[in-house]
Amino acid sequence: MVEIKVRPEEAMELLIKGNEKYVNALQGIGDVSPQARERTLTGGQHPYAIIISCADSRVIPEAIFSAGIGDLFVIRVAGNVIDNHQLGSIEYAAGHLGAGLVVVLGHNHCGAVDAAMNHNPEGYIKFITDEIVKAVGDEKNEYRACCLNALNSKALIESSLEIREDEKQGLKVIAAIYHLETGAVDFLENY
Repeated sequence: MVEIKVRPEEAMELLIKGNEKYVNALQGIGDVSPQARERTLTGGQHPYAIIISCADSRVIPEAIFSAGIGDLFVIRVAGNVIDNHQLGSIEYAAGHLGAGLVVVLGHNHCGAVDAAMNHNPEGYIKFITDEIVKAVGDEKNEYRACCLNALNSKALIESSLEIREDEKQGLKVIAAIYHLETGAVDFLENY
């Protein structure tokens, strides 16, 4: 694993402060300037956190955490489920880019969670909803199901042998829920 550039505690503080800014902002405030593009082009990317979020168009991690170019390594997939592709991306960002914090960012009113709980989708969507059903079981409360799904993805990430080794070096994996109504993020465990 490459050296962690920003300690998980510092990354968490940046996420919390960024979310507080976002909740009260009228427009995006992350650094997307030409200077940021040039800096990350010539100096490479050194994200302080890895965010696995739902692909829902209302859930924009860079905006939610007031982050700019190069700040976050974002992986988006419907229902924030984890498979080998996401694990490979997480291992890459943790092992090669120095990110010290992984956040599974679920959200309330998630269509994928609703589909898993209340419908029987067909086609490739079933791969997603089957994973969510494993996570939520017979839970009937939508918000609680979203939390269980995010916590399950966290557990799947932590089951990776590579991630376990990275955790020994200081990497942290946590779960969180984004609230569509307010823009606030609740971290599901004490940090």
